[in-house]
Amino acid sequence: MALLRERRDAVEIVTFNRPEALNALNRQTFDELEAAIDEIERDEAVGAIVFTGAGTKSFVAGADINQFVDLDMWTSGAFAERTLRIFRRIEECLKPSVVAVNGFCLGGGVEFSLSCDIRIASENARFGQPEVNLGIIPGWGGTQRLQRLVGPGWARQIILTGDMIDAQTALRIGLVNEVMPQANLLDRAVQIAQRMGGRARRAVALSKQAILRGAEMPLPEGLKYETAMWQLAFETEDRKEGVAAFLEKRDPNFKGK
Repeated sequence: MALLRERRDAVEIVTFNRPEALNALNRQTFDELEAAIDEIERDEAVGAIVFTGAGTKSFVAGADINQFVDLDMWTSGAFAERTLRIFRRIEECLKPSVVAVNGFCLGGGVEFSLSCDIRIASENARFGQPEVNLGIIPGWGGTQRLQRLVGPGWARQIILTGDMIDAQTALRIGLVNEVMPQANLLDRAVQIAQRMGGRARRAVALSKQAILRGAEMPLPEGLKYETAMWQLAFETEDRKEGVAAFLEKRDPNFKGK
């Protein structure tokens, strides 16, 4: 199996499981990932997702390059379109996601992580977009999402040199939220996911929609969209419960409705 799955309370842990290939992404991985997303989105017991890689050396060391040998201009486009569609589904999934980056996070691994909500890294993590070393470019969202996250200067340096950066540099430029010892990485990722999954789920989903859509709009339009999401939140049962719990000085009992 290219993916392993585990449930901790309301958190689904998805592990890329090709350690012999540094968890490089191949067609089997994408098949299993697409099926996993289908199941997770339908499962009301899941509140949040954690993604990580098997072993201690690598989260995802990019795409499996063996797949590129027979690709041409046209078949490479179809391959990229499918990958972008899967990554976009993760980005738009109403259940928030955390990536626990252990070791190498290169090429498609970076692009996958950029589709998730929160990234945390182990001290031995290394990030890079080495595609120019292969005579290609990042084609799964790297040229677009990376500059939106870390700014055009750092995005150009990472993409145009093909060089790796370490975990502390990734933290400094905003590519990751936290850096910690590898032994604590997964537990911390699960802890963050549990906190998000334990909030009012409709409110979390509406907040995520407002962030995603607003980033693609001019500020005045983004503010209007935020107001629309705010109004929808007031129609939820969780909003009534949250307000009542606050006034009654007790913990809320959210139902996700």
